[in-house]
Amino acid sequence: MAGPLAGVKVIEMSAIGPAPFATMMLADMGAEVIRVDRRVAGFLDTDGSVIGRGRRSIAIDPRQPGATEVLLKLVEGADVLIEGFRPGVMERFGLGPEQCLARNPALVYGRMTGWGQSGPLAPAAGHDLNYIALSGALHAMGHAGREPTPPLHLLGDMGGGAMFLVAGVLAALLEARQSGRGQVVDAAICDGTTLLTSLYHELRQQGRWSDSRQSNMLDGGAPFYGCYACADGKFVSLGSIEPQFYALLLELCEIDDPAFRNQWDAGEWPALREKLAVLFRRRSRDEWTRLLEGTDVCFAPVLDFAEAPGHPHNRARQLFVETAGVLHPAPAPRLSRTPLQAGELVRNGAHTLEVLRELGLGEDDIATLRDGGAID
Repeated sequence: MAGPLAGVKVIEMSAIGPAPFATMMLADMGAEVIRVDRRVAGFLDTDGSVIGRGRRSIAIDPRQPGATEVLLKLVEGADVLIEGFRPGVMERFGLGPEQCLARNPALVYGRMTGWGQSGPLAPAAGHDLNYIALSGALHAMGHAGREPTPPLHLLGDMGGGAMFLVAGVLAALLEARQSGRGQVVDAAICDGTTLLTSLYHELRQQGRWSDSRQSNMLDGGAPFYGCYACADGKFVSLGSIEPQFYALLLELCEIDDPAFRNQWDAGEWPALREKLAVLFRRRSRDEWTRLLEGTDVCFAPVLDFAEAPGHPHNRARQLFVETAGVLHPAPAPRLSRTPLQAGELVRNGAHTLEVLRELGLGEDDIATLRDGGAID
């Protein structure tokens, strides 16, 4: 069954970080994606990658003679172009928005960067950690009295970057279907991550959020919202925020200490957290799971990447799929009528000749590109 983006054609300029993840999502949704890979692999290696699933791949060097014209021919028949380079790189290839929109006025041109296409930091290098640092989000994460804790690259690259790129591309694509005119989507990790902090700015304005780490309800300061070590060295997570859930936690854990009665006395939180830490160290993670999982305590065992695919809930929801012997996360979200599907893993350049011939290039044209070093 075709996905919701069946018939949408996407050109992806191979990059690292959030851009390929966003394009993977579009491919999972049924878009036809052609990834433009580097002719010679370097630091970036998309060959057979999970995030590179569901595409066709053309290996071509845009710096070599004739390559730009080939890529502009691809653009002419596309609905979307995704690129994740620093500002100005695509323009130097002759593939910037001006050139591409001249060939295809309805094109949605998605640009993914860390700092954005403008501003004093726009040309500077950076990574996820730097972008979330500038947004204010990183400062709020980690233990009190210690340096902030990097939250993997899920918050910046994937949350503040890829998800906002997908949202912007889909919005622009919908508008282009109505107006017949494309536009540029300037998606920046710093921008998206800053927007994700909206709730915390609201709480600060209400006087309900402190800038001191591990002193708030959602940053590990509250004893009823956090993680605890167990007797076997593994961990569990609690989210017993609502009074009825907190009361159930005390009941099931047989906690009758009167110090726990005033849930919202923040001055008592450090002492209560230590008492809960002692309690949870008395049993293994599996023992606590048997007692608390599936109840309204708001509980889950903390699983590592190897354990997650085997959890009964994850198995029942089929959260992982296997392709060519590789286990990887399944597409999300779930659509009832046009479901998403994980495509095959793709070898770099596997479809170069196929795509060139679809564009109408003859064997002499292909030989010229090969002789000029644009393709192998």
